[in-house]
Amino acid sequence: DCPGTGSTQAGRATACQGCPNQRLCAAGATAPDPAEAAELRERLRGVKHTVLVLSGKGGVGKSTFSALLAHGLAADETKQVALLDIDICGPSIPKMMGLEGEQVHQSGSGWSPVYVEENLGVMSAGFLLSSPDDAVIWRGPKKNGLIKQFLRDVDWGEIDYLIVDTPPGTSDEHLSIVQYLSAVHIDGAVIITTPQEVSLQDVRKEINFCHKVKLPIIGVVENMSGFICPKCKNESQIFPPTTGGAEKMCQNFNISLLGKVPLDPQIGKSCDKGQSFLSEAPESPATLSYRSIIQRIQEYCDQHHFQEEKVI
Repeated sequence: DCPGTGSTQAGRATACQGCPNQRLCAAGATAPDPAEAAELRERLRGVKHTVLVLSGKGGVGKSTFSALLAHGLAADETKQVALLDIDICGPSIPKMMGLEGEQVHQSGSGWSPVYVEENLGVMSAGFLLSSPDDAVIWRGPKKNGLIKQFLRDVDWGEIDYLIVDTPPGTSDEHLSIVQYLSAVHIDGAVIITTPQEVSLQDVRKEINFCHKVKLPIIGVVENMSGFICPKCKNESQIFPPTTGGAEKMCQNFNISLLGKVPLDPQIGKSCDKGQSFLSEAPESPATLSYRSIIQRIQEYCDQHHFQEEKVI
């Protein structure tokens, strides 16, 4: 078993042999030094809640969920929401948020997020590319450096919710964001899966990653959970849950199932057009499911904040 990145045996234990992050962990390179931690705390002191969107599997809808979570939270105009895309090699958030072709602007207080609405700002590596088709061919340390720069150099201001969209896996970017944000505060992670076993197999690894790095799990969302025909209203299982799906997995790990989102072709169309599916199809069963999940995440964050205030 992985000893965890915070362990004195990180990178040195028998279980670390063959791990691609062994040298990073052994050198302690993922942990910010005290001066760096103080700098991150100062920059992020106005962030009230931080939610990571994770999955061990690619193509399960992390970016779609991150975008809709940001839109859903920002529907309350009294809340300030930020969406940080740390999928360095495949940044799809600019496209989904209708911001393709936008560039990052520098001010005296740092990089400025690109705003969708007055209360919804976005930061992504996609804003740093000259073309959406440009390939980012970087080794781990350079990706880690950009993640640190996003946290340290962006003028986030006062934010109620910082949503972090991550790439698939349990590697460099995930270790970096958890370690850097440990200088401040993370409410927890929302883990995305689809019903079939080939997805759940990788998602279990993500859950174990969260346990190892002591990252709280808010809950699991099952995407593409059946398809409801818009004409006949019958439901079909496009990705059959042969081993019980997310519900059975959550029971086994004793974690919350936040909800199941059915397939809806309009979701993909809305993402391609850079529009919010929640606004485009307000009566869709998928929208109702998303709204219920978003409400549960808000309730978790509020309860988490309340418990911390009691401890203080």
